[in-house]
Amino acid sequence: ETPWCSPIKVKHGYANCRTPQGEYYKNVLGTRCEIRCQKGYELHGPHQLICQSSKRWSGKVLCKQKRCPTLSMPTNGGFKCLDGAYFGSRCEYYCSPGYQLKGDRIVSCMDNKAWSGRPASCVDTEPPRIQCPSVKEKTAEPNKLTARVFWDTPEGRDTADGILTDVILKGLPPGSHFPEGDHKIQYTVYDRAENKGTCKFLVKVRVRRCVKLNAPDNGYIKCSGDGNNYGATCEFSCIGGYELQGSPARVCQYNSGWSGVEPTCAPMNINVNVRTAAALLDQFYEKRRLLIISTPTAANFFYRMQLGMLQPAQCGLDLRHVTVVELVGVFPAQIGRIGVKLLPPSLALQLRLLLRIPHYNFNIVVMDKHGMDKERYPFPATPAELFALIDKFPLRKDEMKLQAEIGQSCP
Repeated sequence: ETPWCSPIKVKHGYANCRTPQGEYYKNVLGTRCEIRCQKGYELHGPHQLICQSSKRWSGKVLCKQKRCPTLSMPTNGGFKCLDGAYFGSRCEYYCSPGYQLKGDRIVSCMDNKAWSGRPASCVDTEPPRIQCPSVKEKTAEPNKLTARVFWDTPEGRDTADGILTDVILKGLPPGSHFPEGDHKIQYTVYDRAENKGTCKFLVKVRVRRCVKLNAPDNGYIKCSGDGNNYGATCEFSCIGGYELQGSPARVCQYNSGWSGVEPTCAPMNINVNVRTAAALLDQFYEKRRLLIISTPTAANFFYRMQLGMLQPAQCGLDLRHVTVVELVGVFPAQIGRIGVKLLPPSLALQLRLLLRIPHYNFNIVVMDKHGMDKERYPFPATPAELFALIDKFPLRKDEMKLQAEIGQSCP
């Protein structure tokens, strides 16, 4: 009787057998069986089994599930698998917050023991976040055209690993004095992956302003600061022969209006009907310089010579705010004259006594705006001499500056 082997059972595989005589039975002596495994399984043991006379097969076989190599963990991410690393298993990659997946999100373990797709990596593509303050608005302080503006330097936050470069500022730093206008401030920060985050805001500096003032007719204006900014002061003065009416100084106030009253320059009105020489001189205080010419007679040679020299120099006298006072004759036949106005004899006499001017010979007295007796001449003085003297007075130096600014001069 032909020995039989027990039937072959291969889990996850199958046997392809042939008997020597080609019988239908596949487990008689001498039967050869080719062993194959299902897809996804691999054979452990010989490829062929033979039924031996001992009623045993010539070896042992096993179909083991194929396995792919362990996946490597992506930096800043990980993966989850449905069935480990065995054939048919699907693994899904994920990234930590702030990172994005590059490569295939899902890979499968294939029959060739390799994973499908490209291995994934996690990259930081998200820019860091930085938040600037909102618009900073400031009004300049009185007399200033700038404002000092402060704010806290914004800090950047990274969505990924939290490592950032220093915050880079474009524009003036906090605590700076900003001039009038709008100023752009920008902050930039980079993360390790060179992603850039920026934010911007405006610093707005306003200067409160009043309408611009002009010099009054026949006068000057001198302003501090920018001329019409909050806190600026404008001072007014008149040219020789005119006196200021209204406010000598005006200040630009917070409400953008000027303090005081608009000034005007009115022709100076000299009152000769006063009782004392002191009251007459008071009218010139801080307004005019005086050139007092005293002569015993109108026919005096020096007197006529002096008038002849002064006549063509009238513009120079006006420029220097000089009023000429003439005292002619000896008591009781004496008169005084300022331009076309005649002084009463008693006033002319008082003036000579007050200023100690001799009656019987020619004399000139130069007085400054504070009523100080500055120089005396016992003979005619040329306009050039007089002007050189007056131009050295401290007040005159400021006047000359102002006159140069507005281009006032004699032809």
